[in-house]
Amino acid sequence: MNSDQGCQFTSQQYIDFVRENSIRQSMDGKSRWADNIMIERWFRSFKYEEAYLTQYNNIKEARADIGRYIHTYNFERCHSALDNKTLAECYYPAMILPYVD
Repeated sequence: MNSDQGCQFTSQQYIDFVRENSIRQSMDGKSRWADNIMIERWFRSFKYEEAYLTQYNNIKEARADIGRYIHTYNFERCHSALDNKTLAECYYPAMILPYVD
């Protein structure tokens, strides 16, 4: 599992959990913010557009809402960096299908 060197990933509790579950841990180099820039940007969008704004009543509801967010992000949301196209239009046009709940 690759991560940055954030405090949650360098805590002893996290390191113990990873080892106890036979997970191989790797970390980006110090001050290597660009290594994970795409996923960091996605998580920022997810947190500010979905997670911080939504109170989930249970795991089933959270999974459904998060699934809808991911579908919208990939298939419906236009991205300025992609000439206002969706990710699906740019990277996998053959997969453009409606979301099935």
